[in-house]
Amino acid sequence: MDFGLVGKVAAVLGGSRGLGRACAASLAREGCSLALAGRDGAPLRAEAAGLAELHRVPVFCRPCDVTRDDDREEFLREAVVRFGQVDILINNCGGPKPGGLKDVQLPGDWRDALDRSFLQVVNWTQAVVPLMRGWGRIVNIVSTSVKQSIDGLLLSNTTRPGVIGFSKSASRELARRGITINSILPGRFRTDRTDALARTRADREHVPLEAVLQERLQGIPAGRLGDPEELGALVAFLCSRQAAYITGTTVTIDGGMTRALL
Repeated sequence: MDFGLVGKVAAVLGGSRGLGRACAASLAREGCSLALAGRDGAPLRAEAAGLAELHRVPVFCRPCDVTRDDDREEFLREAVVRFGQVDILINNCGGPKPGGLKDVQLPGDWRDALDRSFLQVVNWTQAVVPLMRGWGRIVNIVSTSVKQSIDGLLLSNTTRPGVIGFSKSASRELARRGITINSILPGRFRTDRTDALARTRADREHVPLEAVLQERLQGIPAGRLGDPEELGALVAFLCSRQAAYITGTTVTIDGGMTRALL
């Protein structure tokens, strides 16, 4: 199926690792030019070079803390110089620190959570919309915690639902301009970070790595962790011309784990 994305320009935040990398690869496969942002320069440059070589598409990258105003402005300035516009924005940022009430005591923890999990989406969306010319796609990578709170993730449970309220309201304003905005709620995926955390725990507890990973499958009806490419494929569809009538909604991709009805 032709998604109509050849020549579109996609800005992907957190594009060097995990789910962000999968989003970037999927869009490159569809013929998008890429502008990749990430904190760590070395893996970001390596990923950019790999995608450019594999998919034969233009790829620009810049180390960037997506929560900082100066970094955002400079990144988008360079992207426009190179590509002339931005058609697609993938809002993807690591979540706030884990913990419950006893662990989250400092005002700075809440400010950081708001910056990472909510204001990042607001600020990048407001900055990119003026760069879209009669057509645009915005996809937010959020969390199933907006539908069903996750124990031990107080900050995420509190701040991430704001993204859905913002996106729903913004989608109504942007629809007549040909711009859609949707949110993806990922469950448990097999990423490099998942493996690294599992390996650390396995070493600490002197148990096999696969045993730790197997524990992660509890509660997932599909009986496995998600493949990041599956999320990337969903992102590509939501960015496609075929998805032009889908806006202001959330899509859960978690192997059936979430029990919430809505």
